[in-house]
Amino acid sequence: MTGFTPKLPMTRRRLLMAGGCAAGGLALYSGEVERHWIEITHHEIFLEGLAKEFDGFRVAQLSDIHMDAYTEPFLLRRAVRHINELHPDAVFLTGDYVSWLGAMRRLSVRAAWQCAALLDGLECRQRYAVLGNHDIMVNGARVTEALEAHGITVLNNANLPIERGGRRFWLAGVRDPSSGVSQAEVAISETIRNQPKEPVILLCHAPDYADQLLVGPVGGAVSLMICGHTHGGQVRLPFVGPVILPSMGKKYVQGWFRLGQMQLYVNRGLGTVGVPFRLNCPPEISLFTLRMA
Repeated sequence: MTGFTPKLPMTRRRLLMAGGCAAGGLALYSGEVERHWIEITHHEIFLEGLAKEFDGFRVAQLSDIHMDAYTEPFLLRRAVRHINELHPDAVFLTGDYVSWLGAMRRLSVRAAWQCAALLDGLECRQRYAVLGNHDIMVNGARVTEALEAHGITVLNNANLPIERGGRRFWLAGVRDPSSGVSQAEVAISETIRNQPKEPVILLCHAPDYADQLLVGPVGGAVSLMICGHTHGGQVRLPFVGPVILPSMGKKYVQGWFRLGQMQLYVNRGLGTVGVPFRLNCPPEISLFTLRMA
């Protein structure tokens, strides 16, 4: 006759202990595993009017670093190494290099210089950036100074041509619209709108600004808008979705969208805000390959 161990009844105490263990394991996973697991996503973007000289042009996007709030230097170094291994033709940075920490603004400014120094490890020399809402709350001028001192061009309501083989497309950037300082009409001036074979790519931190842009005078001139800000939701519960989304990041949360003639891509970002957790939403580096439409 074989013996057996009787099954212990599930008491309230055991149920609480099991729930606590599960919650602890989930916190450990989301805080230490998924938060540091960088996913590289690959996308072919077909642009009307793109010159053949740019067919195959590769762009890496990094967003929402939030240096030193929860993002450790080793994580940004890892992201820089991944981007270098991709050998992009250009790198686009879409805001929130630091976090607004209230009275500890001096620490955030110091983190901006640390972040910019680490970004200087990018081997690609075509590096362009816009500011995010946290950057502006901390000190937009100081964050801009740190980035530009390390060879990163910041587009504060401005544009410039990206040139190759005598042809070009236009890169424009607006300051974060949730801070009320974006000027799309300045960033995308009349001289660059709707030029034959000269599409416009717009860098903008907050993706929901796309709806305002489309009803304004410059909306029809933008071929591709590249954003961050949402962190993809950061914590996405099964059957529920993202728990918290920021202002101007509630509609277009992550990934690719087609808005009439304009395409929109929202990157999940590298860092975290609020809590150092990610769930069903790992950090992201986007690699875009531009193609003639």
